[in-house]
Amino acid sequence: MNLANMISSEELLSKKNSIKKIFFFRICGTGMGACACLLKENGYEVEGADQSFYPPMSTYLESTGIPLHPLESVDAKFLSNYDLIIVGNSVPRLSDGARLIEECGVQFTSFPNALGTLLLSDKKVIGVAGTHGKTTTTFFLTQMFDRLKVKAGYFVGGILNDRPPSTLGEDKYFVIESDEYDSAYFQKFSKFRLYELDKMILTSLEFDHADIYNSVEEIEAEFEAVIPKLDTIIADSTYSSIEKLKNKFKDQKWHLYNNETGPLNISGDKDKTNFQVVLYKEIYSFQTNIIGAHNIYNITSCIILLHLEGFSVSDIQHAVADLSLVKRRQEKRGLYNGAIVIDDFAHHPRAISLTVDAIKTKYPEREIITIFEPVSATARSNVFQEEFAKSLMSSDEVIIAKSPMATTAKNSNNLDCEKLVDELKAHCKSALVIDNLNDLRNQIKRISNDKNLILVLSNRSCLGLWESDFVKELI
Repeated sequence: MNLANMISSEELLSKKNSIKKIFFFRICGTGMGACACLLKENGYEVEGADQSFYPPMSTYLESTGIPLHPLESVDAKFLSNYDLIIVGNSVPRLSDGARLIEECGVQFTSFPNALGTLLLSDKKVIGVAGTHGKTTTTFFLTQMFDRLKVKAGYFVGGILNDRPPSTLGEDKYFVIESDEYDSAYFQKFSKFRLYELDKMILTSLEFDHADIYNSVEEIEAEFEAVIPKLDTIIADSTYSSIEKLKNKFKDQKWHLYNNETGPLNISGDKDKTNFQVVLYKEIYSFQTNIIGAHNIYNITSCIILLHLEGFSVSDIQHAVADLSLVKRRQEKRGLYNGAIVIDDFAHHPRAISLTVDAIKTKYPEREIITIFEPVSATARSNVFQEEFAKSLMSSDEVIIAKSPMATTAKNSNNLDCEKLVDELKAHCKSALVIDNLNDLRNQIKRISNDKNLILVLSNRSCLGLWESDFVKELI
């Protein structure tokens, strides 16, 4: 690597007011796109390029007026027109793109560093971190600030139905989804270490991202680097890794939620959930329209934070009553031959189990047919070979949409989809493997009727399903 033009945080801060034109190299990722919009909102001239442009991020970027360029048209002369290049973490270290960035003569950095240094250094930054629920919890807290008449800034790593994925806001608070994935090929550490965090909600912590981490201990080390800098940590202590961090950093201000402090006595039906939370040794009751125990845990973390910030319980009770989910989180996409079609991002065993349980609560009268595409680097590996079978067991029928890509997870083989199906069949579950869109469409036709619900679990397009005419056929 040639890092002569990589700009440090200190130098970037000193040039904060002299930088005018910023170029995003691989702009169409959710994090890069949201960051680009924030910098444009702050007055910078922003443009970007990518290999391909897919909705919904491409559509949103176009709506903001940010010029988008095909990546093949970008060369050193083109880049010389900009004061700063922001590099997406999808750019590989030994790629032609990395070489172009390093040799074009323009200073460059990662989007987490640009975001933290140029925009967040004077905000009260609340990071929402953890293996599961980051996006959803960030959006929950953002909406709750709205209900409390606080115009907080936010950065959500997903597409929202009623607002842009990021905005600077007008208040001191800034809520940011804080990913443990690495920042760039030249900054191989977690994004949240660059966000200038003051407070953290830690929803969960277990092994994931097997393409960059060898163990959960390596992920814990990323949190160890940032915890001493935080003035408040709100965390789910039912996770052993979180309990380990709490014991290691006893002098920090920890506020834990668990089986003793809440959420307690979770109950409800397909339209609402009732639960209780202990706040300063007093038990308070809450009701929300959101379904699913994992969502109630995430809402609880937000309740604790807002209470610590001085908001009254009655105002918080009002703030949680009516919330929305991010797109692709338990999102009802429509009906197909009478079957309800739900799209969800779950791709980790625990997330799958919790999502299936939430859908069964919401639609108790329907048979749940789960279509699971194991397509993240970790999901494509055999790291969770046994766990996936257990997580899918509560579905009435399972279809595995097998990705053609080999895993990039460290020290792992590919997920054995056929073995996964055999395990499900051994427990009397109807299950099969499909590896192409045409066969998947035929199976969807076979299973679709007004007694079924089709739950599609994928953090991509599920063999191209969401990019096909299937979407137009939904009513």
